[in-house]
This record gives sequence, C-alpha cells and structure tokens, in this order.
Amino acid sequence: MAMQSTPLQRPLAVMMRRTLRPISPDTTLLEAAKLMRDTRVGALLVQEAGHYRGIVSESDLVRKGMAESCPAQETLVRAVMSSPLLSIEITSSAHEASEKMAEHGIRHLAIADEGQIVGIISVRDLLRYFKNWGGL
Repeated sequence: MAMQSTPLQRPLAVMMRRTLRPISPDTTLLEAAKLMRDTRVGALLVQEAGHYRGIVSESDLVRKGMAESCPAQETLVRAVMSSPLLSIEITSSAHEASEKMAEHGIRHLAIADEGQIVGIISVRDLLRYFKNWGGL
C-alpha cells in the first residue's frame, strides 16, 4: 500500500509560489522594479535562452544598483543579478531550505523538482511556515 504524502512531509511544495516571474537579463532595472511592484514579489528569476541563469531581488536592485548610482532606466538586470541560480529539491525540508538561505545570505530560493525549476520560496514564506508548523 503506497503512503500519501502530506503537507507536513513536503512543506516546500505547499509553501512555494508556483507562478514564476521570469525576466530577461537585458531588462532594465527600472522595468524589473516596476514588474516586482506590479506583481507584488521581491524577486524575479532571470531567464535566457530557455534556462534560468540567476535571480534579481529587491536587495540586488538597492545594493548593486541604486547604492552604486547606476541609472535604473539604463542599467540592465545582468549587471546586478545573482548568478548562478541557487535551488533546492522540492523533497527537502523547510529547515534545509532555511539553512541553505542562511548559508548563502539570500532571501529567495528556487525550488527544483528533478532538476527543473518549479517554484520559489522566500524567507517570509519560511517564517510563516515555522510560525504555524514549527512546533510539530
């Protein structure tokens, strides 16, 4: 008899955002910031030639763009994105995801299912999970 997987056994599958927001590395920082605002996300996956090459986050825009006086309407995402894209398998635990994010000093992590990127989680998603389920 096969056992069914419950949300507590696969927390990353439950908490991740499945709607990916890919962006070209040739998009300007201004366009990226507007897309983040309009879609209410803190990071966008950078896709080139059908492959995810990295991620650009609000932190990247601020620390590598604005703080360096880069003109947002001229500077391209490729200049500030974090690459290569770090990911974790969907079967991993929330604790493993949290540890990986802390180890690399990142706030967003791509989720892979057998090597294919299928979602993304943020520190906020993990905090919500640990608040609700962390004591189990």
